[in-house]
Amino acid sequence: MIAELDKLIELQKTDTNLRKLKKSIDTALERRAVIEQEFEQHAFSIREIQNKRDSLNTKRADLENQIEENKKYLERADRNLKHAQNQKEYETAMRETDALQKQILAFETQIVEIMDELEGIEKELAERADEIASLDGKRDAALKEFDKEVAGHKSEFDTETARRLKAFSTLPSRMAMVYDRLAQRSRDGIAVAEVVNGSCSACNMQLRPQVQLNVKKGDEIITCENCTRIMYIVPRQSEASA
Repeated sequence: MIAELDKLIELQKTDTNLRKLKKSIDTALERRAVIEQEFEQHAFSIREIQNKRDSLNTKRADLENQIEENKKYLERADRNLKHAQNQKEYETAMRETDALQKQILAFETQIVEIMDELEGIEKELAERADEIASLDGKRDAALKEFDKEVAGHKSEFDTETARRLKAFSTLPSRMAMVYDRLAQRSRDGIAVAEVVNGSCSACNMQLRPQVQLNVKKGDEIITCENCTRIMYIVPRQSEASA
């Protein structure tokens, strides 16, 4: 394979890697936000359960206070009943006593229902105790690992950029111009395409047998008759060894 073609292949690999790294760097903030959102959703679901528990406990406390208040009124109604001077006072005290007893019973029934619901909530929180305890730590670890990955990509991008400039400077000027024109013209930045199963991997055009043979020889620059990209064939291991 001629040296210029080797350089073009390596340059294409470098450029492809640079595009991948740049995409990773450019989308880093959005991808980091996704990680944060995923953990926030977990935290939110836990907070919802905890808030519901707190709300039920507050409601239970309010009901217990109302029961205590009604019991005081009930004691007063019992006294009025005992000291009723006439039928009307007696009936009024009886109605008040009956209403207060029914109200107390209703409040107690609500408390029992709340206690049953609280039991299920406490059970769920107990089952998720490890998740709750480790959530912040897992979030920090995930973000730290992500930031480390992005920092590595930035470092690699700088290294690959310097390598690319050096490799590009060794190309003959005309070949460098052709490479740049092909790379800028294509959306994927591919100027040099591998031939796979007899087809150009860039446009999937099946190559004529003679063209395949010429590309396989690697002693001249061959372009695809369809997309005009420079083509190459990776020698099989046996051929490379020979």
